[in-house]
Amino acid sequence: MDFNEFAAYAYFFLVVFLVVGTYSYIYHLYKNRKDASGVDYEHYSNMALEDDIDSTPVKPISDEKEK
Repeated sequence: MDFNEFAAYAYFFLVVFLVVGTYSYIYHLYKNRKDASGVDYEHYSNMALEDDIDSTPVKPISDEKEK
């Protein structure tokens, strides 16, 4: 096996690994969004765009301490 053949196999497996990783991450986000205890990441998606001082916070903090 020469270097070019090894590089082709390595490239193929890297692409397969990245595709599987991407789809598993998308599934993880979808599953957590559907789950009642999961985090809704859409609330955080506009945080970089709406960063003015007058913007409302993503999750408001209550003044009362939880007991």
